[in-house]
Amino acid sequence: MAVLDSVDRTLLRLLQDDATMPLAELAEAVNLTTTPCWKRLKRLEEDGILRQRVALLDPVKLGIAFTAFVQIKTSNHSQDWFNHFVSTVTEFPEVMEFYRMAGEYDYMMKVQVADMQAFDNLYKKLVASVSDLTNVTSTFAMEPLKYTTALPV
Repeated sequence: MAVLDSVDRTLLRLLQDDATMPLAELAEAVNLTTTPCWKRLKRLEEDGILRQRVALLDPVKLGIAFTAFVQIKTSNHSQDWFNHFVSTVTEFPEVMEFYRMAGEYDYMMKVQVADMQAFDNLYKKLVASVSDLTNVTSTFAMEPLKYTTALPV
């Protein structure tokens, strides 16, 4: 794990808040000139800490504000089944997050779609594409109370 100093952490916090912040402003915010600031950013990218810079979109304004959490159990734990399952699920653009879990369920997904009908279509596509799903349980978000992509650095 890379060692981060307070300047690195401040740069990461600033970029998480606004990835479009110009290099000159970033440098000024951490009391560096642009060249050393750029070198730090380059190192953070090369070390894989700064993975990418993205735009965050408003799902309500895009008409895809229906959030579902899908928990899945399977009776098949073979490597071939796992590889097929993962490759299938990761191809669904509606699946925003996808985890292998410890506990009662084997997998969990966060799904973002337009409405219940769109979710049902995704569900049908999933169960038609992947065998040995023994339990698929879905819950639906009523209202987002906190959402962030910013890690606590």
